[in-house]
Amino acid sequence: MFVDSHCHLDFPDLASRLDELLARMRENDVSHALCVSVNLQDFPRVRALAENHPNLYASVGVHPDYENLAEPQAAQLASLADHPKVVAIGETGLDYFRLKGDLEWQRERFREHIRAARQCSKPLIIHTREAAADTLRIMAEEGADKVGGVMHCFTESWEVARQAMEMNFYISFSGIVTFKNAVALKDVARRISLDRILIETDSPYLAPVPHRGKTNEPAFVRNVAEEIAALRGVPIEEIGRITTDNFFNLFKAA
Repeated sequence: MFVDSHCHLDFPDLASRLDELLARMRENDVSHALCVSVNLQDFPRVRALAENHPNLYASVGVHPDYENLAEPQAAQLASLADHPKVVAIGETGLDYFRLKGDLEWQRERFREHIRAARQCSKPLIIHTREAAADTLRIMAEEGADKVGGVMHCFTESWEVARQAMEMNFYISFSGIVTFKNAVALKDVARRISLDRILIETDSPYLAPVPHRGKTNEPAFVRNVAEEIAALRGVPIEEIGRITTDNFFNLFKAA
């Protein structure tokens, strides 16, 4: 069995085909999926997916790319996370690729999410792009290690992975690890301790080989597991078992 630890099934191009996607998950031995929040306006529909389907879970958070919003407060996020199917805070973090200029608001938003996670004792889902140094610094300053979490859709160096793992974080690989030019990332996937690996799709984005160019979906997380198994020279069943155990160990999902 496999678990997609990060997807966006509430996004319109997936939500309109939900029954079909859930059926394909079953066909590909993908037992569960975590539907990740990107803003509070759409959080109710993310939570509803988890409430209506026993094999789906939800998170609550505001993605760093969403500008000009009322900034979420730690107490507010912690209150929304007080639900049995809401298993994490995020996605949150820093993104210096899409947005430029004074991004102090982004850093303060990230801090509020870490504070929320500590208040409600739920793990963090962290997005970082071209911002690894500041991401790790803020994680350390705010005590993110007290709750741990996952560095989602990981594309950084081994050194960043090592520092994140020292703060009680897992490393999640998406379809990017299947791309031919992802040489450095493949090396990280070979080196990571198996008890710290998660797999994800980040669907509808980043479809893995051999589905590149298509809309991604949770069923394709199997291809991510296949790539990691090949890189490490172990059976795919072992990667499936380990990453599934890691998911439930981290998120305490019931």
